[in-house]
Amino acid sequence: MFKNILVVCIGNICRSPTAEYMLKHKLANKPELTIHSAGLGALVDKPIDATAGAILLENDIDPSSHKARQLRSELLLGADLILAMEPSHLKGISDIAPQVSGKAFLLGKWSNNDAVPDPYRKSREAFDHVYKQMDKFTDDWLKYL
Repeated sequence: MFKNILVVCIGNICRSPTAEYMLKHKLANKPELTIHSAGLGALVDKPIDATAGAILLENDIDPSSHKARQLRSELLLGADLILAMEPSHLKGISDIAPQVSGKAFLLGKWSNNDAVPDPYRKSREAFDHVYKQMDKFTDDWLKYL
């Protein structure tokens, strides 16, 4: 049973917090779960990207409490499941804590290991595309959580 789920991207202001808050929303009936996020090169203490936050709010998910944080080995070691956006993130995770590689997967694992592209500093359409992709990928994980 997964009790501590960590979602990882680079800056921890677009993709990983979006997936974190989606999972929290979808798994609200499981308060025993800890779902959090961090970034390999986090923009520490920054809030969620304005466009990513707006899309979440439009879907009745409030990410206003988010503050970006740097990925550290303690976070990785404490997680039961680590979900990353791209293969390069899995490499970065393994570089920090090689012993966690068996519990680190792509968010898109159940969809041919598809990566989630980075929408940072891109159009609203790019953010919409990524949101829809992550909505499907998080749904794919629900039966395992």
